[in-house]
Amino acid sequence: PLFHQPEQADDTIAEIADTLRRIGFFYIENHNVSKTLQESLESHAREFFARPKAEKSRIRMEHAGLSWKGFFAVGSELTSGRPDQKEGLYFGTELSDQHPSVVNQVPMHGPNQWPDDDDGSFRHTVLTYMDEMTTLGHVLMSAISRGLGLHADYFAKRFTADPTRLFRIFHYPP
Repeated sequence: PLFHQPEQADDTIAEIADTLRRIGFFYIENHNVSKTLQESLESHAREFFARPKAEKSRIRMEHAGLSWKGFFAVGSELTSGRPDQKEGLYFGTELSDQHPSVVNQVPMHGPNQWPDDDDGSFRHTVLTYMDEMTTLGHVLMSAISRGLGLHADYFAKRFTADPTRLFRIFHYPP
C-alpha cells in the first residue's frame, strides 16, 4: 500500500495535494510494485525487441483493428507529423471477442495480441504489471480526492471504476 502506516496517510495526502498545486506533478517511489515483476517485464521486453522484425510484425497493430494493440515498427508512429525513431508494443485490458465493448466496436477495446511465448510468462507479466499499476492509480486518485477535500471514492464513483487502460512498451534502437 502507498501508506505504510495509517497515521502517515493524512500527511502524505497533504503533501500530494500541495505538490500538485505548486508544481503540477510528482514521482512515486517505494510504491510496492515488486522489483522482480519490473525486472521480468524489462527482460521480456528486451527479448521481444531483439527478435527479427518479421517475427515481431506477426502481431502488428494493423491486425488488431479498433483495439489498437500490438507491435509497431520504427517510423510507424508520428509525433508532430514526424516519424518517431522507436518501436513499441501496445497492450490493454484483456477482453474477449464477446465483451460488450468489443461487440459494440468501442475503440481501444479488444483482445491483446501476444508474441509467441512458449510458457505464457510474457502475457502473465504484462497483465500482472498492468493490474498492479491500476491498483496504484486507484490509490493515488483516492489520495488526490481526499487532498481536494472530497470523499476518497469521488473519482472511483464517477470516472475511474473501470478505466480504459493502454500500456505501451517502447524500444529506442541505437
